[in-house]
Amino acid sequence: MKLKLKRDDILSRVDHTLLNPCSTWDEIRQICEDGITYGTASVCIPPSFVSAASSFSSGETKICTVIGFPNGYSETAVKIFEAEQAVFSGADELDMVINLGALKEGCLSDVLSEIRKIKKTAGERILKVIVETCLLTEAEKIAVCEIVSESGADYIKTSTGFSAGGATFDDVKLFKKHVAPHVKIKAAGGIAAIEDAEHFISIGADRLGTSRIIKLLKNQNTTGY
Repeated sequence: MKLKLKRDDILSRVDHTLLNPCSTWDEIRQICEDGITYGTASVCIPPSFVSAASSFSSGETKICTVIGFPNGYSETAVKIFEAEQAVFSGADELDMVINLGALKEGCLSDVLSEIRKIKKTAGERILKVIVETCLLTEAEKIAVCEIVSESGADYIKTSTGFSAGGATFDDVKLFKKHVAPHVKIKAAGGIAAIEDAEHFISIGADRLGTSRIIKLLKNQNTTGY
């Protein structure tokens, strides 16, 4: 399949990700090296590696980490502390998981308040809000689109990649329809083909959370795009 986007256009939207709980520093260092070499938007790594990765990368790639990951049910104060520590350690971007139980109970103001507090902690750094679409009804997805639009967060993100499902084309289309124009979309979880990555971008995703795209590009001839 001939791609319409050039390789670098796709890579510039990739958050090159390694969040495996068994990740070692050697693996994280390789992720950082790949991020620098291939010009990805960021590398998304566990909080415990942020300081070392920030020092190693020296600003040549953005460092993204996760807050309240992967379940989202930590108390807000704990998430704020995680965000403060991530900022202190050198994170450029934060991906936080919402409290899904609060959303399902209809405690929408609590979900909104928590996101706003994390965004205040993040300051000018990019904040992406993970809503775990595979666990939500369509009505809940629409409601959380409205919450994220009001919150001051920069992105809405489909998935952690650690639950029952990942990004789908339908969810990205739904987000595009219901988020405010200033809110960008990150598709994450299960993106395993370059053609799928391109399609996610074409329907509205500004970022892609994936551990596989660079590996695929390394292993195939990309001449011509």
